[in-house]
Amino acid sequence: MKAIVHTRFGGPDVLELEQIRKPTPRDGEVLVRVHATTVTTAECKMRRGEPLWGRVILGLRRPRRKLRTLGLELAGEIEAVGRAVHRFRPGDQVFGFTGFNIGAYAEYKCLPESASLALKPVNTTYEEAAAAVDGATTALFFLRDKAKVRPGQRVLVNGASGSIGTYAVQLAKSFGAEVTGVCGPRNLDLVKSLGADKVIDYTTADFTENAGAYDVVFDAVGRSSFARCKGSLTENGCYLPTSGLNNIVLSLWTSLRGGRKVVTGMSVRKNDALADVKNLIEEDQLRIVIDRTYPLEQIVEAHRYVDTGHKRGNVVISISRGNLGYAN
Repeated sequence: MKAIVHTRFGGPDVLELEQIRKPTPRDGEVLVRVHATTVTTAECKMRRGEPLWGRVILGLRRPRRKLRTLGLELAGEIEAVGRAVHRFRPGDQVFGFTGFNIGAYAEYKCLPESASLALKPVNTTYEEAAAAVDGATTALFFLRDKAKVRPGQRVLVNGASGSIGTYAVQLAKSFGAEVTGVCGPRNLDLVKSLGADKVIDYTTADFTENAGAYDVVFDAVGRSSFARCKGSLTENGCYLPTSGLNNIVLSLWTSLRGGRKVVTGMSVRKNDALADVKNLIEEDQLRIVIDRTYPLEQIVEAHRYVDTGHKRGNVVISISRGNLGYAN
């Protein structure tokens, strides 16, 4: 089968298309024929071996053998199942998240039946479904489960035009919040169209200067900090970062002190969230934003584009171009 492999850390050119052995599902596993995946900022960092502390997991000098094929999000069809599998059967059209079991940059991927995997929305293509996995479930986890956003609250989304941000704007609005989106000038209209009540062009204004303006500041791109955002929060407001070891420490510290706080965490199992996202999409309550779609053979170009830091929504990789339609 075709797969994208990298044997060293570096720029997009370290990614190579190779023929590798097709996997066979073991007991309790399913074999997914992957029709679409995505390129995220997280995978670009993994390709570069960043952050440096992450090489304890990724590999010190070169990628570990099991981590040489990247790919976190996927959509495809169950081709085969191992013994004692009950959740899925061959022919099921699914979407999901590989998590620590990366490897969606390939024509086939084996995953445990218990993995973050669900039947895909019936009204989406495989490309759209792949783009609705991590960004949507992450935004749902932070805004609904961690911050518990309520009607009437004021929510600011920093990085509102990215994969997580485009979903965060829509979800916060659906929860009844007054939403402010922060993005670059070319994305202002996009963020408005997603439901933002206000938009801030970060090249001309600094939202952190709006003292006490927001109940929730959701940093969907990791380009801010609690120290910078603290003054823009209400007295009991919360700052939601999606990454950073220091934020875990700050979360513990601020939870003990009271007042403004950092709220963070990690959603390891996404099954419940995927089911919720599926329902929202099928009810036309969640729009999927796709910037560009590349074939698997152009993965280098896709990574190069995501490295610019200017993608809108999602960048998708189409793997099986002969089967891109809607579910029957």
